[in-house]
Amino acid sequence: MNALLYYLIVINIVTFLVYGIDKWKAKQGSWRISEATLLILAIIGGCIGALLGMKVWRHKTQHKKFKYGLPLILLAQIALISFIS
Repeated sequence: MNALLYYLIVINIVTFLVYGIDKWKAKQGSWRISEATLLILAIIGGCIGALLGMKVWRHKTQHKKFKYGLPLILLAQIALISFIS
């Protein structure tokens, strides 16, 4: 279980930072990180980092797939973890 905890910490930090980088790139008008990549990071365990990134960076807050999808992904992940524990 310790390995899972470390993985979740790392993937959430990475996801949070990627959301910040994408917001910065949006302001610069440069190449962006795809929405698919942002969602995949959330799906593979970085959902808390994604939600924090949305809040802190004010990024993707108006996109329905992020606004409603990320909380649903988080609930599914919590259910999965409680099921396998």
